[in-house]
Amino acid sequence: MKITVDRERCVGAGQCVLAAPAVFEQKEDGLVELLRPEPEQDLHEAVTEAELICPSGAIELS
Repeated sequence: MKITVDRERCVGAGQCVLAAPAVFEQKEDGLVELLRPEPEQDLHEAVTEAELICPSGAIELS
């Protein structure tokens, strides 16, 4: 799994950080920061949830 985030689309809701704190972080500007672009298998479920609940659709999985 590869993750990309579009900081231009991010609205700073922080849902991704709540769902997968080992993968996403909010920077001081409130926008998402990707910590692990290719997370380990045990994080895939949380990352998928983060993608689904992102209100701006800023997270893309491939």
